[in-house]
Amino acid sequence: MAENFYTDNPELHFQLHNPDLRESVEMREEGFSQAEEFPDAPENYEDALDSYNQVLKMVGELCAESIAPRAESVDEIGVSLENGQVSYAPGTVENLKELTEAQLMGVMLPRRFGGLNMPVTVYTMMTEMVSRADGSLQNLFGLQDIAETINRFGNEDQKSRYLPLFCSGEVDGAMALTEPEAGSDLQRVQLKAHYDSEKNQWYLNGMKRFITNGCAKVLLVLARSEEGTKDGRGLSMFICEGGPDLVVRRIENKMGIHGSPTCELQFNNVPAELVGQRRRGLTRYVMSLMNGARIAISAQALGIAEAAYREALKYAREREQFGQPIIKFPAVYEMLCRSRMELAASRALLYESTRYVDLRDMYEEHNQHAEEKDREKVRLEKYYSKIASTLTPLAKAMNTEMANRVAYDGIQVHAGTGYMKDFPAERFYRDARITNIYEGTTQLQYVAAVGGVVQRILEPLMDKISHMPFEGRLRRLASRVDMAREKLNQAVKQVEAKGDSEYYSLMAGKLCEMEIAVFVSYLLLRDAYRDKEKTLIADLFIQNRMPLFENLYEVVTSGNTVMIDNYEDILS
Repeated sequence: MAENFYTDNPELHFQLHNPDLRESVEMREEGFSQAEEFPDAPENYEDALDSYNQVLKMVGELCAESIAPRAESVDEIGVSLENGQVSYAPGTVENLKELTEAQLMGVMLPRRFGGLNMPVTVYTMMTEMVSRADGSLQNLFGLQDIAETINRFGNEDQKSRYLPLFCSGEVDGAMALTEPEAGSDLQRVQLKAHYDSEKNQWYLNGMKRFITNGCAKVLLVLARSEEGTKDGRGLSMFICEGGPDLVVRRIENKMGIHGSPTCELQFNNVPAELVGQRRRGLTRYVMSLMNGARIAISAQALGIAEAAYREALKYAREREQFGQPIIKFPAVYEMLCRSRMELAASRALLYESTRYVDLRDMYEEHNQHAEEKDREKVRLEKYYSKIASTLTPLAKAMNTEMANRVAYDGIQVHAGTGYMKDFPAERFYRDARITNIYEGTTQLQYVAAVGGVVQRILEPLMDKISHMPFEGRLRRLASRVDMAREKLNQAVKQVEAKGDSEYYSLMAGKLCEMEIAVFVSYLLLRDAYRDKEKTLIADLFIQNRMPLFENLYEVVTSGNTVMIDNYEDILS
């Protein structure tokens, strides 16, 4: 068993420093003026980095020494519902207690509420490590976006009442969005919010289903506040608290993630408060929540995959067949090398995404509170927002599909023993499976990202990396990626020129996968330029992805509509 999940993974340290977070951190720390008011606030950027490293080491140690050893029992015991009360496994209770005592329940919240005021990037590294230790715990620790949403959109009274309680661990959170008839199509939400003018109070009535940690003490609820509406413009966001009028009707019996309760909720005239403005629940606030959720689930998938890979590697080195460790067999080391490469590539995309989320959030907050609008800062907010909105769904698509492949191969390396509960490989496989489903399936991530792909939002970033002074092997690899980017641009133009919405939808996933192949290749080349030891990973990724890219290019540019024209016959 590893002693520390941060120090045993140099990739995390590398991603924290390359490229640096200086711009967003300086804005978050208000030019480091917070050091005058808060003793624990950093005095400069180097001080901030040191603080991040120390906290990440602490989380890494907690994950390795406490959380990971409890994961098996948490999975076996799961959660229970009795007399309307949900109970966690004892290991989960201990985990949450230790995370609270370590003051890790308000990582991104401002210091004035008791938070650590740390960037999304650092918090995401924490969630990756927590997920490596116990994938189900991430569904509790990773719900800090609930408090962050209140911080961004709630009024000052709501912030002062709720945020200190989140930071101290006195309350936990959940987001109640999904309903029996409104899964991904949240415009169909029917849970009703009605306003009692005499009591000056909102009340919620209806059902919610598949709510992660629905037994939480504080819930953000999407509800229909406008009588007679049927679309997203009639929805608002509300805060409510758990109580006798909010009934947990059942908890789901799931394939994996057993330590986290997934609840069906009945709202019986539950008192609630409006968050922000009416009618903006879906169009503004849920979209913000979903962006945070994409990052969180990407990190969850990455952590589970890291655990699966390490367990498979350990087994392959120890298991002997035909007189030698099975890692000596090409069929085995090929799977493990592919897993190692996919982990590095997915991690590069995830932390590139969080850097732009940090920049977007900081410029948005600055512009929201600025007395006079600075045109350049408004432009940068819009620019970073477009990049973040393109990267976050691409990251979720890539990381979660990767996690399923790595967990699958992890069982394959173990062979028959991997199918048994004697080894954690089968738990990783079960836990990974949900990641490319909840918070938006991979197919919906393509829908969310394809607009940015078609608009070539990431093109300037790729162009900048392309012009780095690569030499030798890296230059040859970069030239190959440059040619692929030209083909990607041609494919995008051809799909647009066709002017067929159904064909556009059919090609969306293929264009997104082509974008991922090219963009991540550039990221890995940039990493290899900074650290020559990463050249092998960049080479392996490009050698693996470019043939797949070429196949996708041929499909997209062929203009073949046989599936559209004949899908009913094919499926008959």
